[in-house]
Amino acid sequence: MLKLEHISKTFNKGTINEKNVLNDLNLHLAEGDFVTVIGGNGAGKSTMLNAVAGVWPIDGGRIILHGTDITALPEHRRAPLIGRVFQDPMMGTAPNMQVEENLALALRRGQRRSLRWGVTAVEKERYRELLKPLGLGLEDRMSTKVGLLSGGQRQALTLLMASLRKPELLLLDEHTAALDPGTAQKVLELSDRIVEEGGLTAMMITHNMSDAISHGNRLIMMNQGKIILDIKGEEKKRLTKQYLMDMFAELSGTQLENDQVLLSK
Repeated sequence: MLKLEHISKTFNKGTINEKNVLNDLNLHLAEGDFVTVIGGNGAGKSTMLNAVAGVWPIDGGRIILHGTDITALPEHRRAPLIGRVFQDPMMGTAPNMQVEENLALALRRGQRRSLRWGVTAVEKERYRELLKPLGLGLEDRMSTKVGLLSGGQRQALTLLMASLRKPELLLLDEHTAALDPGTAQKVLELSDRIVEEGGLTAMMITHNMSDAISHGNRLIMMNQGKIILDIKGEEKKRLTKQYLMDMFAELSGTQLENDQVLLSK
């Protein structure tokens, strides 16, 4: 579904602030893979996701999505193919528009706009049925402006919007980091359900080791712009936090004083 081949990216090239963030990065995702991505600050996790989304051009390599080379495709041309949920619950939605209006925008992503009435009665009923399983009461607040929702409600809505048209790839960029633990757990459970029921291919960045182990069918660890560990299947199910810490120390050559340096507990 996704191939990253020899990806490189350097910021501020030729200056005193030059920073090589992605270094000959290679990654292949099969259709239906749900990959959790971990690594320390500056490992290149978010840069990798931004490269896939087309936020900025890469310096070298190729990005292939479902057989199509999208390396030179601008961000807005990739938007119909890629769903994304950000760390900040205030991103990914239009805060001054109603819940149903945000869903209508998501449903029309990549389509030609017209002057017809924005949200039809049939659509409203569909949105109500989609919101009910979230268990957040949003089906009764469809006329509420999204900016008035809680962080958890907003992230749940953003998840639904990002997956409404079944994207080729779903990117979850530390999407629970700004939430309290209880709300974060609910959003993660919703993420699992949306990925599984939709048969989606997804990548989730997290700083939480337990979440990285508990979710998805595959885990990759990054360091200095490269993937240093790739675990999947039954091996992933047997993972422990201590094993990951030991492997990081062995593969990166860096001895961590505690797991807070790399990941949160």
